[in-house]
Amino acid sequence: MNNSIQLPRKLMLLGSGELGKEFVIAAQRLGNYVIAVDRYANAPAMQVADVSEVISMLSAEQLEAIVNRHKPDFIIPEIEAIRTEKLLEFEQRGITVIPTAAATNYTMNRDRIRELAHQELGIRTAKYAYAYTLQELTAASEHVGFPNVVKPVMSSSGKGQSVVQHQGEVESAWNYAIANSRGDTQRVIVEEFINFEIEITLLTVKQWNAPTIFCSPIGHRQERGDYQESWQPADIGEEKISQAQAIAKQITDALGGAGIFGVEFFITKDEVIFSELSPRPHDTGMVTLISQNLNEFELHLRAILGLPIANIKQLGCAASAVILAAKTSDIVAFTGVAEALSVPDVDIKLFGKPTAHPYRRMGVALAKGDSIVEARERAKRAASQVQMV
Repeated sequence: MNNSIQLPRKLMLLGSGELGKEFVIAAQRLGNYVIAVDRYANAPAMQVADVSEVISMLSAEQLEAIVNRHKPDFIIPEIEAIRTEKLLEFEQRGITVIPTAAATNYTMNRDRIRELAHQELGIRTAKYAYAYTLQELTAASEHVGFPNVVKPVMSSSGKGQSVVQHQGEVESAWNYAIANSRGDTQRVIVEEFINFEIEITLLTVKQWNAPTIFCSPIGHRQERGDYQESWQPADIGEEKISQAQAIAKQITDALGGAGIFGVEFFITKDEVIFSELSPRPHDTGMVTLISQNLNEFELHLRAILGLPIANIKQLGCAASAVILAAKTSDIVAFTGVAEALSVPDVDIKLFGKPTAHPYRRMGVALAKGDSIVEARERAKRAASQVQMV
């Protein structure tokens, strides 16, 4: 145990959504001081942070101003749309960027992390190509083949993703990807459609001065490119778990730094195929709020601060299911919470987002069960009972 670590530390969170909120709660429980930053006021993490700032994180000048004002010990990105070259400047001044400024730059765009995995590390990925225009996407789709998946190189929570069955759907996929792209680039990726048995997230904890460790794999299901439910543990067999861990360690070693990484894989009958990576807590990992002795946010904090992680204990079959908005509203209120909490071994987390629009994630239902089937059924039933007024 490192007895030289001093608390509290000053943490600046860039992006203040529901994942950031849980991270701030974990940080506050160890007495840290947190500055929550986002592009809109009263974002979920701002509600529990010590102080908040509303800026455009694509503005180098605004990032410079808040860093100079608060002088954080750590800068912790939670979203993709950030002026990443400024993070390198901050790091050169002695501020720790999580996991590192270079790693953040790599992982903010799907093109860079895919090229690192496939071209530099020789890791199996889906066949892919890029496009800056509709015409380029049409040609790239023919090259990759149909069906394929089209998505922005920079987005959040799977937004802008389409499964394209034939050439007639390419234009609508292009329009949807561009409309949901984050940042200031109009570039999309088209990739081979993998006929997988299950899609998993392997939460990978990289530590400053201790070995890389892993959570039990998390299975998940998506719609519209966004996660709808997740469960832990995913039943994929020890051999495939070992393969996924080896790939995750290889990629995170190449990226460096410390913190939790959400490494996504397609699991087929015969292969473990790398999909994507997020250098932060993962939305599918919200199941760990009920499934582990240390949730992903507590693990991220401990890794960042260099605090020991004695063990990660998986507590049995557990699942999460999202609570989505069905309409656009500036007044957010819910019914059915009491009914949802009447389901055995269920918990509800409402994120406190100040506005809603169709399919926006407003909360999550968490459940335990004697089996994954039972846990998933309980989580979905509880989530369906919570409705916006």
